[in-house]
Amino acid sequence: MNSAPSLHLACIGLGSNLGRSRKLLQDGWHALGDHPDIFPQVLSSPYRTRPIGMESPHWFINAVGLLRTGLAPEALLAILLQVEQQFGRTRSTDRSEYQDRTLDLDLLLFDDLVMRSPELNLPHTAMHERLFVLEPLAEVGHELLHPLLNKTIFELLAELRLKSDTEDVERVHWLE
Repeated sequence: MNSAPSLHLACIGLGSNLGRSRKLLQDGWHALGDHPDIFPQVLSSPYRTRPIGMESPHWFINAVGLLRTGLAPEALLAILLQVEQQFGRTRSTDRSEYQDRTLDLDLLLFDDLVMRSPELNLPHTAMHERLFVLEPLAEVGHELLHPLLNKTIFELLAELRLKSDTEDVERVHWLE
């Protein structure tokens, strides 16, 4: 008797500040579901956010989605990068430089895996410092645990809200 392979829970951060960002996020999310080993579960509301760490007149639309997958984290990351490219994302060779983008897909959490490599850091290294990540993630997975900080997403969000007065994050609607 064969048992079904176990599926991993992954949290994906989605962002865009070029083009029809809300539609790009939704279309990118649906494109992930076209892969036979990726099963989208829920997508948060979109959030409008001032650019952070870069100068741009274009504000971001951000969201977070939860999905199930049988893929390894590196394989899932490769799919995320392919979908970004499919939607017109060009990445700077200077990885420290933020830039405007049509679609950005970040692997935030993968089960409770802790991993550090040149290609992938899990959990995402800055997620607990960014309201534009924690606000939508708390909407769809407030009980999830950050595996290094041993705090729920809700707890991290509450702490960051107390500290942060500079980050503009506003929940908006999917319809533009």
